Amino acid sequence: MSSNSAHGGARARARIEVTAAIKDAARRQLAADGAAKISLRAVSRELGMVSSALYRYFPSRDDLLTALIIDAYDSLGEAAESAHDAVADAGPVERWTAVCASVRHWALAHPHEYALIYGSPVPGYSAPETTIPAASRVGLLLIAVVRDAHQAGRLAVSPVPDALRPEAARMAADLAPDLPPPVVTALVAAWAQLYGLVGFEVFGQFHRVVEDREPFFRHAATRLAQGVGLPAGHA
Repeated sequence: MSSNSAHGGARARARIEVTAAIKDAARRQLAADGAAKISLRAVSRELGMVSSALYRYFPSRDDLLTALIIDAYDSLGEAAESAHDAVADAGPVERWTAVCASVRHWALAHPHEYALIYGSPVPGYSAPETTIPAASRVGLLLIAVVRDAHQAGRLAVSPVPDALRPEAARMAADLAPDLPPPVVTALVAAWAQLYGLVGFEVFGQFHRVVEDREPFFRHAATRLAQGVGLPAGHA
């Protein structure tokens, strides 16, 4: 290996390490003060870096926030995909509930990151399109479960009201053109309800309302599966 290659590899490793340290410091800020108070100056002070050096890694606070958001979505997506892979040979409802349960478990283990991606918007920040692939991972996984059931002829399709048909067709064209529009409508509703259930638990709204939350959540997730037309039992 040439000396230039060795130096280049060392620089690349150093950049990876410093980038990780910056993001770790920002996550500590996120946990302590919330996303709105993350600042590059505070991160640079914690790490003992001059601000101008940190700007070479993240030119702005928004760039740092975007990196944290993508990391959070990817971590959640990886957890959901691993949970699904573990039950890939099970029936559609079992696969669906495994994905839903993984979302809940990840959120409870990472409440501050969950708040970053599904909590209140950060004032002055607008997520760029680069966040979309990571943000789509769980939704695409749920769509895949429903698609498999549909292709196997095992999906119950309930009609939608006439007033909703144009919007149902639009959503289907955008999200899953190979699925019936009423199913896509139910999927979008189930997706929103899933994160509503998880958010209520993470943010404390279930306090003194739902105490035994694991069986409650699994029951609710099963009802969501039924709502999109998934059949019980193994394939």
